[in-house]
Amino acid sequence: MTVFCLKAQNSLWNNKQCAVVLTYDDAISIDLDNVIPALDSLNLKATFYIIGSSPVVKSRMIEWRKAAANGHELGNHSLFHPCDGSLPGRDFVNLENDLSKYSLIRAINEIKINNTLLTAIDGQDLRTFAYPCGDLTVGGKKFYDELKGDFVGARGVSAGLQTATQVNLDNIDCYFINGQSAAYMINLVVQAQRSNTLLVFLFHGVGGGHNINVDLNEHSKLLHYLKNNEKDIWITTMVNAAKYIKKEQFNR
Repeated sequence: MTVFCLKAQNSLWNNKQCAVVLTYDDAISIDLDNVIPALDSLNLKATFYIIGSSPVVKSRMIEWRKAAANGHELGNHSLFHPCDGSLPGRDFVNLENDLSKYSLIRAINEIKINNTLLTAIDGQDLRTFAYPCGDLTVGGKKFYDELKGDFVGARGVSAGLQTATQVNLDNIDCYFINGQSAAYMINLVVQAQRSNTLLVFLFHGVGGGHNINVDLNEHSKLLHYLKNNEKDIWITTMVNAAKYIKKEQFNR
């Protein structure tokens, strides 16, 4: 498939039509068993949002370190993945990790501690954050406001395609994938190519490993479309995209 687009006045994403960022949440075994081998086979890079307390971090730390050394980003998904249990549909939130019962300083400190852990793994001092469950506030206050100096940007959960000048680096849009087909995902890429925008995918399980999941073959078809069109698509990590966006916004 070939996509033709007019040159927009906004950024053309590292001299390409659009930028695509693949993100994978929660530090689960599937990331290391299915996703990273698939990405590495095509020399594609992605961002993995790491929960510091995940047993997969401790038991497979050498593999995470190897992934980071190979160009993948280890992003911060907090130490314990706290979510606001007071919201509808949050029966899965246990008392210990209920963000509605956190103090602001506790939320901030746990995220900072996770950054320290991640730096011990990958040696990096620049990375991005992803809001657990997309929750932005503690006690009515936006906790990320106190963390802007610790990150290049933060990924949210709202869907959208945006030019570099439109992106809010404090809450970057993405598309939540749960069971959608390769045709759906590739169509999003085509839309991004035509509109010269940023497209961020949010994955959990890939071929299993999580109740939020995408079929392994459908995921593979997406990766191969990206690889086959990489002359027109900048496939990059969230931290690299955020750095590029920040520079573009500063120069406007």
